[in-house]
Amino acid sequence: MTKYIFILALLASAFSFGQNTLKVIVTDSKSQEYLIGASVQVENSNSSGITDNNGFLELNAIPDGEQNIIFSFIGYENHTVKILFPRTNDEVLKIELIPSEEEELDEVIVQSTRTSRTIKNTPTRIESIDAEELDEKGNMKPANVSMVLHESTGLQVQQTSATSGNASIRVQGLDGRYTQLLKDGYANFGNFASGLSILEIPPLDLQQVEVIKGPASTLYGGGAIAGVINFISKTPKEKGEYNFMFNQSNIGQTNIGGYASQRKGKFGYAILGLVNFQKAYDVDEDDFSEVPKSHNFTINPRIFYYPSESLSLMLGNSFTKTNMEGGDMNVIDGNTTAYHTYFEKNETVRNTTTFELDKKFENLNSFKLKQSLSLFDRTITIPDYEFSGLNTSSFTDASYVFNKEKHTVIAGLNLVYDNFEQRNSGTLDAKSFTTGAYLQHTWDVSEFVKFENGLRIDNVSYSNVVFSKNQTFFLPRISALFKINSNWSSRIGAGLGYKIPTVFTEQTETIQYQNVQPLENVEAEKSIGGTADVNYKHEIFNDLVLSFNQMFFITQINKPLVLQNDGADLAFMNASDPVLSQGFETNLKFVFKEDFKLFMGYTFTDAKAKYLNGNQFLPLLPKNKVNLALIYEKEHNFKMGLEGYFTDEQFLYNGTSTPAFWEFGFMVEKTLWKNFAFFINFENFTDTRQSNYKRVVNDPHNNPTFDDIWTHTEGFTFNGGVKIKF
Repeated sequence: MTKYIFILALLASAFSFGQNTLKVIVTDSKSQEYLIGASVQVENSNSSGITDNNGFLELNAIPDGEQNIIFSFIGYENHTVKILFPRTNDEVLKIELIPSEEEELDEVIVQSTRTSRTIKNTPTRIESIDAEELDEKGNMKPANVSMVLHESTGLQVQQTSATSGNASIRVQGLDGRYTQLLKDGYANFGNFASGLSILEIPPLDLQQVEVIKGPASTLYGGGAIAGVINFISKTPKEKGEYNFMFNQSNIGQTNIGGYASQRKGKFGYAILGLVNFQKAYDVDEDDFSEVPKSHNFTINPRIFYYPSESLSLMLGNSFTKTNMEGGDMNVIDGNTTAYHTYFEKNETVRNTTTFELDKKFENLNSFKLKQSLSLFDRTITIPDYEFSGLNTSSFTDASYVFNKEKHTVIAGLNLVYDNFEQRNSGTLDAKSFTTGAYLQHTWDVSEFVKFENGLRIDNVSYSNVVFSKNQTFFLPRISALFKINSNWSSRIGAGLGYKIPTVFTEQTETIQYQNVQPLENVEAEKSIGGTADVNYKHEIFNDLVLSFNQMFFITQINKPLVLQNDGADLAFMNASDPVLSQGFETNLKFVFKEDFKLFMGYTFTDAKAKYLNGNQFLPLLPKNKVNLALIYEKEHNFKMGLEGYFTDEQFLYNGTSTPAFWEFGFMVEKTLWKNFAFFINFENFTDTRQSNYKRVVNDPHNNPTFDDIWTHTEGFTFNGGVKIKF
């Protein structure tokens, strides 16, 4: 018995001799913030754990000898430390992890708030679509950015014409006129110039797209009631960038484009060229095109001059010419008869000249001047009717950024001029002039709390052939960011907004502005709204990372502008009751070993026009929408994606409802020799289209009417091509 006790004691002694303890604290190398949930692993051992709310962990059962201790956390570079056990002391080991370059989204420098901060340090809630995702969506629709926006929660690309394919962007269920579209911070897509806007912005030269959902008029003035979408172009680097793209689809679309940029010493350049050809396409063989015949050409050269490291100048000019013809296929082919007469032509020329001066001073202070002049010429022609006009707009913005310790202050002046001249008639001639001044203050109260508030004062005069009006708007705004810990954060924001009255809306676009009367005795629409969200990111276990965002929104538009029948004519008036849009967005993202990514999004929108009797739901707006995407990618080698989207029922303008539907897409891209990539894309391969439920075109054949567009009209399409990058 004594012998057995001796053996057990010897084994226990040997076991305890080989067990060691290590106490660690893991922090961010820049902010010194505790990293909660960081993984600590003894290599080739079962000894592991995760840090607590103070970044602390005590590891036990560490064998004797030299051991590799591996520290890892999502968004940070892995760090390995060699330690000889047993240690000579019991001091707590402090480890600082360096943020990873792969955590691109959090490190993106946003431009839309003018503060040049990263997304994770900006109190204003901003969503960024990065260059990689833009490149992926470019495989699906190289001609324009409509696919980029179609697949984001809370955004809806609404087709407004059955024959021309024109579309607008809705944010949080509100009409497209309430969303401010910017290109590099320039507002050149308002009023008549909003026509065909997203169909004329190619993704090939874009670095990122920034989306602010909710009131943003304090930042960019009128029109930003629902939000702001800022398309940001690439700029030249010392290492040149040269891209070429060719795409061909089964429905007769051909896209050929190229982008080149480089900086050499004090000079730099960037140039985009793109040409698109589309044959008329009639999928349901009803003699009417679902996709119009079109030719589109875009060229956008920009020149950069850097007199010193603190001063840069940019001069650019973007030119786009588009010709589209939809309608009766026989007419498009040149075979007009008494029975085959209907067509719709759109001829547009858009030319925008931009200038920018950026001067940097000490302490990150800076002065920026932006100036643009835009001309938009459009002619819409249908049988026995033509609407034609020229929209001229000028945008001037001068701002100074002052930084001191924990404070950033931006002061600026903004001038916006817009003039529309209708040819032949002049009935809808209109012009407006806005003078604005704004002040924005960002305060880093601590590493965990940041505030951003601002005030804008706009004086607006607008007039047409029958009346004129002058209004002044005070637009306060406040946002706050709360970093609860390294996993949790939250943002809240609220503000006021306004929209200058205009006859150019989604509704009037569908009827080519026929019988629309000039504005009279109306005033600007005003809004109040806000958003609040919570964000969570955590490494569930090794190689599997979860990101979660829950956002709530509400916007009320007072005295909304409503189109009413006035005998044979159509006229706008201010409704006495408001439009109220409220809801939430839920986004989940799972990343496994950085190769597999699963995106899940859900949008609930309850938007009502309180001025309506009976059914008050806004037309062509689903209450429920689901976005799903599964992506597998080996960087610089192979990429594959499967996407699915559910859209709930929608109410049409006549009060009837549509069925709910699903749509699916599949894309594959293979990279060869680092510089060549081949791709193929199957869009809507379940062939969801409106004509499967009911005819879109209604008799008589030679003078048809068209149903509201609530889903795809072209059905299943596939395309493929090649991309070359140097």
